[in-house]
Amino acid sequence: MNDRTQVAERNQKPAARREGDQPARRMTLTPAVDVFEDSHGITLWADLPGVTKGQLEVKVHDGNLYIEAEAVVPTPAGLRLQHAEIREPRFARAFSLSPDFDPSKIDANLQDGVLKLTIPRRDEARPRRIEVQTN
Repeated sequence: MNDRTQVAERNQKPAARREGDQPARRMTLTPAVDVFEDSHGITLWADLPGVTKGQLEVKVHDGNLYIEAEAVVPTPAGLRLQHAEIREPRFARAFSLSPDFDPSKIDANLQDGVLKLTIPRRDEARPRRIEVQTN
């Protein structure tokens, strides 16, 4: 395929698969992520367009945070898809979590295709002020 977008002909049938051909692989995308850190923990914002709660999996295992999702890109009624760069994208991203953070208290919220994860610091890892006594 060249750098011009090619539109399939309306009645064109897909080419027959030859023996030994591999099925087309689905594309996995790395979602764009913004991470903000303060003394209380970190807030992570991940762009996951077209992803619903049922298609999203967020998990923590062995000190790593995993985000995996599949998007559904519906075709509006009355229209027919002529060309799609990515038809049903899959998103995947992994992060190593410092032991300073408490994975048991992660808060996750998905709204309008944006995942917000709040990961608090462990109490013992939070900065604290030490009172100095004088004698």
